[in-house]
Amino acid sequence: MAKNYIVEHMEEGMHDWCTLEYEHMVSVCGADHIYFTALTPKTLADMPASLRKAHCHTEDILTMGDRIPHEKVCLLDPSSPYPLAPEDADTYDFFLFGGILGDDPPRDRTGELRKLGFATRHLGPVQMTTDTAVNVSRRVVEGKTPLDKIQFIDHPEIKLRKKETVTMPFRYIALPPKESTEVAAGVEGEESTKKSKKAKKLEPLLPPGMLELLKKDNDTALDLF
Repeated sequence: MAKNYIVEHMEEGMHDWCTLEYEHMVSVCGADHIYFTALTPKTLADMPASLRKAHCHTEDILTMGDRIPHEKVCLLDPSSPYPLAPEDADTYDFFLFGGILGDDPPRDRTGELRKLGFATRHLGPVQMTTDTAVNVSRRVVEGKTPLDKIQFIDHPEIKLRKKETVTMPFRYIALPPKESTEVAAGVEGEESTKKSKKAKKLEPLLPPGMLELLKKDNDTALDLF
C-alpha cells in the first residue's frame, strides 16, 4: 500500500537545489503522496508547476491534525534510537521530514519537529539529502526492504568534467553498477560482444538535472576567483 511523505519546509523561498530534490521526490512517489507543509505565501507563489501537483500547504503539520492524524505520523529523526523498518508500514501512513535534510553541516532543524511528540525513526548515521531520505523510506515501508539491505554510497566524488570533480558530503542510494561490454575475436575471426567482469564504480542516485546544476555552481565559484 502506498504511503505519504511530508516535508515541513523550514526556509523562505525555493532555491534550485531544493526544487530538483523536491521534483525527484514527486517523480518517485507520485504527486498524490507528497505533502509540502509550512510554505510561506511567497514560497508557495514561487513553486514551479511541477511541484504544485503535490499537496502544498501554508499550514504546518501541527495544525493539520484533522486531515493528518498525528498518531499515524512517523518523524524521520537522526536522533531516534529506532531504525525505520518494513513493519512500520503497519502503524504509520505518513512519514515526516524536517526542513532540508541535506544541510551541510547539519543544523538539526528536525529538532523543531521533535518537540511535537511524534513517533520517530532514523535512517542511519550519515546525513542524506531530502530526496534520498524519502526514497529510502519508501523502499523500506513500501518495498519491504530492510534498511541494512539497501546499498549506499557515502560522500561520492562526482566527475563534472575531465579534470573537475566535486565531493558530495551526503549519503546516497547506490545505483547498480552497469556491466560494460567489450569486443572479442571469435574462433572464425569474427567479432563478438561479451560482458566485462571488471568491477564497476558505484554511482549515486542523483535527481535529474543535478549534475548540470553542480557544473553551473562550480563554474560560478571559479568565476569568483
